[in-house]
Amino acid sequence: MHTPRRLVVGISGASGMIYARALLEALSGSEIETHLVISHAARRTLGCETDWTVEDFHALANTVHETGNVGASIASGSFQTLGMLVVPCSVKTMSEIAHGVTSSLLTRAADVALKERRRLVLAVRETPLHLGHLRTMLALTEMGAIVAPPLPAMYARPKSVEELVGHSVGRWLDLFGIPNKLTARWDGSEVRQSDKETGHAGGRI
Repeated sequence: MHTPRRLVVGISGASGMIYARALLEALSGSEIETHLVISHAARRTLGCETDWTVEDFHALANTVHETGNVGASIASGSFQTLGMLVVPCSVKTMSEIAHGVTSSLLTRAADVALKERRRLVLAVRETPLHLGHLRTMLALTEMGAIVAPPLPAMYARPKSVEELVGHSVGRWLDLFGIPNKLTARWDGSEVRQSDKETGHAGGRI
């Protein structure tokens, strides 16, 4: 059976609204049908970090779901999707998902992705991490989720914040098999002359 090219995008209240915006921009106008749900905490963080409005984010998605609408399409496993990406993902949201607490549409949709064995990617934004965080990540990984924090790759030699952000967004899209040109692809050819002479692979030790 053909699975519709739909992706659920959840935005929680962690810092990092720039990542969510870049993701939606990358998918806007593509063949991927995006279903967006923004938590109440995310709306507050958005106002603290940026001059963007919730409406700016809504305009980039195909379908918008209110976080309190637990009867929305994405709350059902019969609604076929590629899976869900939560970006940024707060520790609170991560913990709710790990323990099956579906108090909002965002965490319910994530629970659906897990129970239907679909891909669930959590862009967790927190540091440092204590033992409880790490155990929660382990539990989620054992359930089938992928914990993928936004960690920029310096080997790409980014020249702007946008390039740093874009690299992480591209890696997340890779996890869903969605083609993109945001990620600098390492092919082993960018080896400095000094490394050739010493036999070391620059930047990849």
